[in-house]
Amino acid sequence: MFRLKIMSRKKKKSGQEKKGSPGKSAGQDLSVAVIAAFKREENRPMNYKQLLASMGLHKPAKGVLQRTLEKMLYSDLLDVTSRGKYRLVDFTPGELTGVLQVTRRGVGYLLTEQGEEDVVINPKDMGTAFDGDTVAVVLKGKRSGQPSGRIVKVLQRASTTFVGVIQISERYAFVVPSNQRIHVDIFVLRSNIGGARNGQKVIVEMTGWPDESENPVGKVVAVLGNPGDHEVEMHAIMAEFGLPMDFKASVQEAADKVDTQITPAEIKRRRDFRKATTFTIDPVDAKDFDDALSVEFLKNGVVRVGIHIADVSHYVQPGDVLDNEAYQRATSVYLVDRVVPMLPEVLSNLVCSLRPEEEKLCFSAVFDLDENAAIKTEWFGRTVIRSDHRFTYEAAQEVIDAQKGPYLKELNTLLGLSKIMRKARTAFGAIEFGGSEVRFDLDDNGKPIGVREKKLQDTNRLIEDFMLLANQRVAMFVSQRKPDNPIPFVYRVHNEPDEDKLTELRAFAQRFGHEMKAAKNKSAAFAITELLRNVAGKPEENLLRHMAIRSMAKAVYSTQNIGHYGLGFQFYTHFTSPIRRYPDVMVHRVLERVLQGESGPDQDTLESSCRHCSLQERKASEAERMSIKYKQVEFMMERVGEVFEGIVSGLTSWGIFVVLNDNACEGMMNLQQMEGDYFVFDEERYRVVGKRTKTVFEIGDTVTIRVVRGDLINLQLDFEWVP
Repeated sequence: MFRLKIMSRKKKKSGQEKKGSPGKSAGQDLSVAVIAAFKREENRPMNYKQLLASMGLHKPAKGVLQRTLEKMLYSDLLDVTSRGKYRLVDFTPGELTGVLQVTRRGVGYLLTEQGEEDVVINPKDMGTAFDGDTVAVVLKGKRSGQPSGRIVKVLQRASTTFVGVIQISERYAFVVPSNQRIHVDIFVLRSNIGGARNGQKVIVEMTGWPDESENPVGKVVAVLGNPGDHEVEMHAIMAEFGLPMDFKASVQEAADKVDTQITPAEIKRRRDFRKATTFTIDPVDAKDFDDALSVEFLKNGVVRVGIHIADVSHYVQPGDVLDNEAYQRATSVYLVDRVVPMLPEVLSNLVCSLRPEEEKLCFSAVFDLDENAAIKTEWFGRTVIRSDHRFTYEAAQEVIDAQKGPYLKELNTLLGLSKIMRKARTAFGAIEFGGSEVRFDLDDNGKPIGVREKKLQDTNRLIEDFMLLANQRVAMFVSQRKPDNPIPFVYRVHNEPDEDKLTELRAFAQRFGHEMKAAKNKSAAFAITELLRNVAGKPEENLLRHMAIRSMAKAVYSTQNIGHYGLGFQFYTHFTSPIRRYPDVMVHRVLERVLQGESGPDQDTLESSCRHCSLQERKASEAERMSIKYKQVEFMMERVGEVFEGIVSGLTSWGIFVVLNDNACEGMMNLQQMEGDYFVFDEERYRVVGKRTKTVFEIGDTVTIRVVRGDLINLQLDFEWVP
């Protein structure tokens, strides 16, 4: 039998075979933290109570921990001593565990659970590990003052399926992964190519990694089609992140069988808002209208505002086919050209969508507000509504701007209240990121033919403000129901930013001539808001806003409430979008239990669901960004040879990154290919300097470039400097 390594296209890799690794999307649990706890204790046998204490967890986490221990026993990661205590099967003193992150240039970093400094992993020391895998590492020493290590074991695969282009020869084939962070090709026998033709995009499943082989072995499980085809590329992006594009027949069948009739008995159980003035305001291309506002004018200047949310949990019952599918997806995915819904369209666009002139079931938050937006009374519960009108954001804005048109009084009233609420939030430390987005216009074949800027208008902010109000007050209502024994609940939490990232943002702003005050904790929020106000309307606005967002922690779902830093809220959840977010469905169910006086859900189960939803949300966001990047490259490939102005957005030892002013597309000028001088990266002063002419490039500089080429495989744009 021939050795695989003679066929390798890429740099040699060595490593051991991973036995018994979990399959695709193994998911998140406490296994990494359990391993870290045993490492800290030098593998001292511990029972679950001792592990809880070592990991800093409380008793409510007992269930999740016990399930994790059972899974690790089954996977031969743990064994049990004669006294019923656990310990690691394989333990080498000095090992670190964590998640491997690999850069596009092939260098890896171990993000450790032990809270220590990230460990550098050179390509030759990665063994059989891939980006995202949970691994064990032994330290080797220091590299440029940073610890370096070697991977000795893959503990858990992030995924075993990959998207790539197949290259077929006479007896075998290789799949070249599209993800540049996957550093080797996957060997496939001719008998396992699944009917693929040479050069097509496929999904390959890794089935093993033989000892002494440079390449893993796999089989093609799906043929996507030819690279460059719009549909193929969108499907490939979804598959890259393990996100399903279509619904199984069983799920579609279950959706088609949903009873959509609203009976008199059901209406009787609900508060009736069908006579209240009600409308929706959504994007022009939206079909899933999951929120509506009603307005009623009461005495003494009090306004009753109803925030009505589609009652998805009425139609989707816990544990049924639709619920299981919605949970696995956890979110709708917004690609550059389409929405891949969390629920089948018969539900998302018809049954649950709050379409005009149709009776709909809702879960509502109703507030009586005075002229200062102070809450006089609030009510939460199930309702029935009938929307009078469907506004687009643009149409509602036209009514406000012209001060004439349908529901002018209601729109003016809502806008006035929203501005008061927004001003109050900002005064309490909410960060106003604001800004605009660049959107592509696509032809019927999905080809980008134009770029337009989507700016936030007052009507966008109006809807956002009332959704924030509902989300905040629902979280407060549930959390304060039993303050001595809090009900397990789904919070949307956002931690304070890392001080080092704030320092980087401050230095970045200074390169544009903007001062950002040095501040910590909540004071930093005011400094960021002030910075963003100062740069509004300037060429560097989008770049600095992007950097400010990057300096923030990621918002996630959790049963452990730590507040929402970015919004300045002590209590916050997601209640207002159950058609497209599964956490909102969970919130509706918990809220209903609270309203009915029932006990809360199991906290361990709820926390596990929160982690799953956070992970799926992150995957969906990455897929969305990748689809936009693909269209950016495709759009600019039609403009090769054209000249544009842009702003220097990044500097490295190999190139200068530039964001174009006209369309926000980003590309790179390769230092080795820049004519007229020999340019080098001055890392200490963070700038690029010409050796002979002393020409300097710094972050924020305005430059003129010419588009040289676009690479749809690697999603890269190459620019050349035009002096």
